[in-house]
Amino acid sequence: MQLIDKHLMETLIFLGPPIAISVILSLILAYFGNHILSRGIIFIDIAVAQVAALGTMIGLLLGFAEGSLTLELSSYVFTIIVIGIFAATKFTEQKVPQEAYIGIIYCLGLGLALLLAEKINGGSNFISKTITGNLLWTTWKDVLVSLAMFSVIGVIHILGQKSFRSISMNNSNNYSIRKARLYDMLFYMTFGIVIVKAVPIGGVFLVFILLIAPAASITLFTNNWKKRLVGSWILGSAGSITGILISHGLNISNGPAIVCLLGILTVALTFVVILRKEPQSIKK
Repeated sequence: MQLIDKHLMETLIFLGPPIAISVILSLILAYFGNHILSRGIIFIDIAVAQVAALGTMIGLLLGFAEGSLTLELSSYVFTIIVIGIFAATKFTEQKVPQEAYIGIIYCLGLGLALLLAEKINGGSNFISKTITGNLLWTTWKDVLVSLAMFSVIGVIHILGQKSFRSISMNNSNNYSIRKARLYDMLFYMTFGIVIVKAVPIGGVFLVFILLIAPAASITLFTNNWKKRLVGSWILGSAGSITGILISHGLNISNGPAIVCLLGILTVALTFVVILRKEPQSIKK
């Protein structure tokens, strides 16, 4: 019994940082996910994440050390450029949906990253890490740094919550184009900072699934903004913690386990909603 308790305690100590960071990521990504879902730009996360990874690879080519501040800054530079393009083009008349440009930027970023990987030692491993992340090896330092950074971003969005929500819900008629663009730029810049920080920890796909799946699942049942935020965070946190525990118990990758768990849950909830709806009469 003592050996079991000791093993359980060691497991909890080892999994403490990954669980803590997954709850923090679930909170901040649930918030942004509901905004992204309302804006209808679903794949912006993957595009921004890929551009951030491209910026990191260019920094490596320039000789910046892996894990250094200069390397992280190179990611931010490329991310802010792309974020600026998204924000600047939102309030202009568009013949082509913005989602199309998001997809093009993602493909361009991935294509350039694959080409650059051939010029960097261990480039293919870096791309693999970008996809799968490094959640299991998160330290308490990573948790505290992320918490501090995301807290600052949280304060910014609390102060401007009315404006951010109005723009996301297409209720920005009371704002001038200039003011709406400024708020939109601030939204995208803070979103970009979150993505650049989150991707090395969780990987592109985990960050994307935490951003969209919980928000989409809860929106199936309610349009109330507060309920969507709270429900998304609870669902994302529960899915992440369960995925980490399952992956540890089965000795499989934690990121893909969480992605599969939340993805299957979202699809299952969608079918539940479809089956609950009464068949509507066909109009002639």
